[in-house]
Amino acid sequence: MPPAQRHPTMADVAERAGVSTSTVSRTLRGLSTVSPEVRARVEKAARELNFAVSRQAASLVTGRTGTVAVLVPTLDSWFMGSALSSLAPLLRAAGLQLNVYEVPDLAERTAFFEHLPARRNADALLVFSFDLTDEETARLDDLGMPVIYVSRQVAGRPSVYVDDVAGALHGTRHLLNLGHRRIAFVQTAGASGFSFSSDERLLGYQQALTEAGVPLDDALVVSTRAGDKRAAAEVLGTLLSLREPPTAVFAEQDELAVALIWNLRRTQIAVPERVSVLGYDDQPLADWFDLSTVAQSPSDMGREAGELALKLIDDSGADHERHVVLPTYVIPRATTAPVARPRDEGERHTGGEGTLGRAPS
Repeated sequence: MPPAQRHPTMADVAERAGVSTSTVSRTLRGLSTVSPEVRARVEKAARELNFAVSRQAASLVTGRTGTVAVLVPTLDSWFMGSALSSLAPLLRAAGLQLNVYEVPDLAERTAFFEHLPARRNADALLVFSFDLTDEETARLDDLGMPVIYVSRQVAGRPSVYVDDVAGALHGTRHLLNLGHRRIAFVQTAGASGFSFSSDERLLGYQQALTEAGVPLDDALVVSTRAGDKRAAAEVLGTLLSLREPPTAVFAEQDELAVALIWNLRRTQIAVPERVSVLGYDDQPLADWFDLSTVAQSPSDMGREAGELALKLIDDSGADHERHVVLPTYVIPRATTAPVARPRDEGERHTGGEGTLGRAPS
């Protein structure tokens, strides 16, 4: 077949550049043993011939696939979208492809760990927001590639995460410093084994109260489904039916905080005049709703995870137990305010809405 009618080969590139085939191979694999002048000639010849190295062929030579795999519980979330949007360009700039495995339910999760498709298809695996069993963690340890845990801290393994204990502690302190002492904490109830927000946030909330000398009250810690306005209404009904209702609510996700605010205002309870509401994440909707929140940056998390993956792929002697801890920040906006004080003694003894905003003596 004439050269014009077949795919160009490495030999064609070598002939045009005036070098050996092995030099072409070393150049296109990015090895440093090729001089800049020769590299420029080979790359120019490859461009002129529209020559591309097949990943399969390259992997036989280098032992690498040129791919980083990502395991996620869902793609339909602000957190995942933001993290992947910063991770993908970083990998592309390094000449690597991104292969995403979405396992949204326990059945697909079981299938993934039975077959471990990443074993043959990637040079590293990034695991986002999973509470893994010991058996699952051991399976990933046997992959023979770097495995980086993202948004979770896993002992003895490389991890990139925020300090959720500190974030929730500082968020609760913000409410305490505004004079609130009856502070509710609303958690999200999700599928078992998937960690969108961790128990560390509850721990930070409890630590802040204990630090301030405020007794812990289990009745103020409730769970509901994220993104469900009716479920949020039921939770509010529970909290507002307490003998001493909360004057502030700390929701562990911004979406949940917005649902709570919607229900409070629907029942004519002013936010923040009667009840302050604090979220967690600083999603774009937090700015739109002027929501006070504890901010984290999933885009920074994705970028840090990608950089750590590249380091571990390129350096077998790198620290495989490295932890990257990212900061959180309290962003005060319009949904938190100093605790309201009763106007007179009559209000102090009224039930229901009349007790809202009252700090216990």
